[in-house]
Amino acid sequence: MSTAYLGLGGNLGDRSWYLAEAVRRLHRAPGIRVERTSSVYETKPVGVTNQPDFLNLVAQVTAEIGPRDLLACCLQIESDLGRVRTQRWGPRTVDLDVLWYDGQIVNEPDLVLPHPRLHERAFVLVPLVEIAPELSLAGGLVSVLAARSDRTGLRLLGPLAWLPE
Repeated sequence: MSTAYLGLGGNLGDRSWYLAEAVRRLHRAPGIRVERTSSVYETKPVGVTNQPDFLNLVAQVTAEIGPRDLLACCLQIESDLGRVRTQRWGPRTVDLDVLWYDGQIVNEPDLVLPHPRLHERAFVLVPLVEIAPELSLAGGLVSVLAARSDRTGLRLLGPLAWLPE
């Protein structure tokens, strides 16, 4: 069994519903169990700023599958929930990123672990510190990185109701 952390976000449609449904689908997927989720945060877009605000959270999962299969599951959930990739960092119904997988370092064209921008994004670090403050990255402890991050435009909304209906 491996521990992984996933970043989830979205800024189109019923943002809370898409996040909750993505977490439910992860939890039901073979070889994956969602152990806990952070609070939900509303955040300003990064990269392409002329779009609606995002809702973001981080989920801790236990996986009996490897990082590639976990990524494939995330991409399938995105597709099933209507994500269409037309613009990098553009609007989307839901986005699932594998942030960290059991401390593995992977550097391949379609999978980089830990996530290459994890250490610089408050919309990931702040939720991650809620559930894994002692997680160590190349840049240092998540709690230290989160404390140093620019939280401008980040607003705590509260817990996500995602448990299976």
